[in-house]
Amino acid sequence: MPSTSETSNPGAPLDRRISAGVKICAYVLSAILLIIGGYFIYGGVQLIALGGSLYYLLAGLALVFTAFLMFRADLRAVWLYAAFFAATLIWAIWESGLQFWPLAARLGMFAAIGLLIALITPSLPRARAFKRIKPISYGVAGITAIALVAAFASSFSPIWLVKPTYAPQVAADYDLSAEPDRWVGFGRTASGEQFAPYDQISRDNIGQLEVAWTFHTGDISGNGRENQNTPLQIGNTLYPCTPTNQVFAVRGDTGEQLWHFDPGVNPGNTAGWMRCRSLAYYEVPGLADDAPGKNRLYVTTGDMRLIALDAATGEPVPEFGENGTVFLAVGMGAVIPGFFNPTSGPLLAGNNLIVGGWVMDNQSTDEPSGVVRAFNAVTGDLAWAWDVGRPGQPNPPADGEFYTRSTPNMWATPSYDPDLNMVYLPTGNGTPDLFGGMRSEATNRVGSSVVAVDATTGEERWTFQLVHHDVWDLDLPSKPVLYDMPDGKGGRIPALIQAAKNGEIFVLDRRTGEPITEVEERAVPTNGVAGETLSPTQPYSVGMPSMRDSVLTEAKMWGITPIDQLNCRIQFKGLYYDGDYTPPQLEWYLQNPSWYGTTNWGGQAIDKRHDIMIVNDMRVMMKGRLLSREDEIARTAATGKASHSTGGVVPMEGTPYGAERGMVESFLGVPCSTPPFGTMGAIDMKTQTMLWHRSLGTPEQFGPLGIKTHLPVELGMPTLGGAVPTASGLVFFSATSDYYLRALDVMTGEVVWKSPLPVGGGSTPLVFLSPEDGRQYVVVTAHGSRAAPDYGDYIIAYALPKS
Repeated sequence: MPSTSETSNPGAPLDRRISAGVKICAYVLSAILLIIGGYFIYGGVQLIALGGSLYYLLAGLALVFTAFLMFRADLRAVWLYAAFFAATLIWAIWESGLQFWPLAARLGMFAAIGLLIALITPSLPRARAFKRIKPISYGVAGITAIALVAAFASSFSPIWLVKPTYAPQVAADYDLSAEPDRWVGFGRTASGEQFAPYDQISRDNIGQLEVAWTFHTGDISGNGRENQNTPLQIGNTLYPCTPTNQVFAVRGDTGEQLWHFDPGVNPGNTAGWMRCRSLAYYEVPGLADDAPGKNRLYVTTGDMRLIALDAATGEPVPEFGENGTVFLAVGMGAVIPGFFNPTSGPLLAGNNLIVGGWVMDNQSTDEPSGVVRAFNAVTGDLAWAWDVGRPGQPNPPADGEFYTRSTPNMWATPSYDPDLNMVYLPTGNGTPDLFGGMRSEATNRVGSSVVAVDATTGEERWTFQLVHHDVWDLDLPSKPVLYDMPDGKGGRIPALIQAAKNGEIFVLDRRTGEPITEVEERAVPTNGVAGETLSPTQPYSVGMPSMRDSVLTEAKMWGITPIDQLNCRIQFKGLYYDGDYTPPQLEWYLQNPSWYGTTNWGGQAIDKRHDIMIVNDMRVMMKGRLLSREDEIARTAATGKASHSTGGVVPMEGTPYGAERGMVESFLGVPCSTPPFGTMGAIDMKTQTMLWHRSLGTPEQFGPLGIKTHLPVELGMPTLGGAVPTASGLVFFSATSDYYLRALDVMTGEVVWKSPLPVGGGSTPLVFLSPEDGRQYVVVTAHGSRAAPDYGDYIIAYALPKS
């Protein structure tokens, strides 16, 4: 037994009769507390200097003093740590309420340390003076362990932002027979609802879904290549394309290759930005069914070609253009390879093919035109051109002249209403993206807008702008969805739904461009850099739910532990941030929602049977800064950047500024925003309210410092591709960053089935019914998702067993 002096002196050093194991534990705990406390003091001082929270400095001092006492095996370390944890618990609840992930970040690590301290407490010298110290300590340790296990188990549950409280009824005027039975373009139809009117695969039998066949394209993604393709489906034949714009014909029921066309795209001519989202399909009227070139496919290539193929043979159609090819560089002037790339593919509108293109962001004020052109689907002749700088002139430019340079482009897919004979163009902003002082009035008028034009003549009908004078790269990322929306009186309104990168969803009358749901102009910051003139207001779609985080605060910064959360808080306080539409600055500024968007090219989908819209998004903060020309040159040299790209330092030649951009993430490589990092939501279009909204996706193939976690933790992950609702009430989705095809219940948001994929499937699935064997298939393009470490060349079809 210890002497009286030993048990009564709280500052006595470690008793030499304490076991070596206890001594080591005390030393290790002391070291852990000292390191954390020291970092908290260091970071806490920085945070206070930036006007941030006092908590970390005070917590650091408490932890360092606890470490000193623990090193001496002083029982007071236990009481001090208990007081510290109680104060931290109160502070955590005060900052974040009872939200799971914010509390887990603040308390999880400290609870684990508290568990270890509780286990060692009965072995400390002064603890022997307390008769019930052992059951109390072990009881606290047991409760803490149970809490940690429960918290770990809870991490596998989705984050529910809105839980379902009712089930919408089937639309009384829903007519299944009116739905087409083939997939002819991006979004399935020219209206883009992505709704598959099939109910063979249902919630009752989806557990039997199995792989029916697997096809390899041989075109591996990676190094800038992304296969974002949804194959076309005509009868029992599928037509996929690949990042290098190769086209295949594949039997829908067996996966057997029928033919293959390779346009021979040189990756050096695309600046590495290679993808093929869709093809177009056309049946030439007046030709016999078996005539060559009767049924045609159209593919655009990264090296600026539009090619027509015979759908039966895969051979170029010689009557189209020059031996099957229209050269999109005609009239464009000087084009640096990769500066113009028609990534989304053409849209068939009547007998015209509508072609836009991606223009590389932030390079210069003298980049290729964002002109949108229509080509006759039979001959390839130019039908009209919508050139912002030449309003009312649909003809091509005269010899020696060019389409207007650096005008708003259309990199997403347009939509088409045959009854109104209108094509709806989702535009981007003029280049460069982050400074608009050099833009023309014509560019400002139609940038980041939906522009309706006549499908036959290209004449402009109406324009609705979603972002005024866009210097945030919030170009419209997805197709406008054309959908006849319930008017609340038993009828329907011909609506157009356009989601913006900032999470706002606008619903317009597609006849006139007037808002159907309420839109209001709100004041936004205007303190931009010299030479910039910003709009004092921006439109907010207040009549629809938004898909975005609220305005950020320091308390909303996140981390896996309090350590990296502190790092994120310091970063946040060090960034210039004035809420929505924070203007670009010469210092690092924060943009949220970012230029990657909330919604992106996958777009929205409509369950037409229940009038439910499915929207998926991503939630990742970005930072940027403008650079003086001298600083841009120096930063480019310092980073060693030797080729054109949209990442890192960008030149913005022709303006007074360059720019630099990056992600806001902790030193562990984890986003600083609070989970979810990606969500899926269902909006009841009868009431324009959110039916359910949840996180979707796990970091199984991701993790701190790039190490795969292999844990299906439901943090929600960024997504690009879109969803496909079906008539049976299922929603198929494969565009999460983790490697799964999922099926969700459209009424509840519950994942009712999922199947692992060999690599990520960042595209929108294809769902069709084969006329050959009568089976419903779900087809996934799995070439690898963005930022994921694994790539492949898979196209995988699922179906119910033949029996």
